[in-house]
Amino acid sequence: MPELPEVEVVRRGLANWVAGRTVADVQVLHPRAVRRQTAGAADFAARLTGTTLGTAQRRGKYLWVPLAGSGAGFSLIGHLGMSGQLLVQDPSVPDETHLRVRLRFTDGGRELRFVDQRTFGGLAVEEAEDGDPEGTPLSIAHIARDPLDPRFDDAAFAAALRAKRTTVKRALLDQTLISGVGNIYADEALWRSRLHYDRPTATLTRPQAAELLANAREVMTAALAVGGTSFDSLYVNVNGESGYFSRDLDAYGREHEPCRRCGTPIRRAAWMNRSSYFCPRCQRVPRARGAG
Repeated sequence: MPELPEVEVVRRGLANWVAGRTVADVQVLHPRAVRRQTAGAADFAARLTGTTLGTAQRRGKYLWVPLAGSGAGFSLIGHLGMSGQLLVQDPSVPDETHLRVRLRFTDGGRELRFVDQRTFGGLAVEEAEDGDPEGTPLSIAHIARDPLDPRFDDAAFAAALRAKRTTVKRALLDQTLISGVGNIYADEALWRSRLHYDRPTATLTRPQAAELLANAREVMTAALAVGGTSFDSLYVNVNGESGYFSRDLDAYGREHEPCRRCGTPIRRAAWMNRSSYFCPRCQRVPRARGAG
């Protein structure tokens, strides 16, 4: 599933290509793509038609675009799910096999297409927080800011992390604590911090919590610089291009390959219906409580 860097790449593309453009018409080609629109596909299309799109915003893995001309305080919200793509295409380009929603604009230029093979993602027009200049949809107002957000509070995060009664990887994936971090970048940040994924958060020192946050921010910034991480053709930017950070991953997906720090083979462990990749030498399994 796309994580913060991949979603931010798409956000930047939307900000570049669709901000300030007015929607001429909307086609919903698969109702599941707008299932969050409780009033249905026709309502989704009606609410978007005639609106002018603002600058795309992001909170963790969610994208939204504030709308002007739709009545006060509405935004187009999107989640890419496992395979969603927001593509900016010339109208002459043939429809993609899994095209779900199409937005055409009054200027007759490139159209916005939502393509989703597995239909786990989706779009909706939702009411935004009252008076919020970013147009944050109410449904995601509870989601924490992410490490690349200039308003992210490092000290508050470190304190909340150490106060939670959980393990460190579970905490990193808690979107109410820190958003945008998924399985890939959690494993990468933990590898850089030399922390095992099952380390209890209460055992972290303040410097360790700060270092973990810094490493999460650093690895996601590096991924963003090369377009994110693509393992297949399902994640692409708005121009259909893949990201290249998979070449620079230190832990995730590298089972049996030597650790780039100590040479020990990377291990993969089943974890919460997913996998965790770690170095058994650099990231020691935490000792059981009461162990001598």
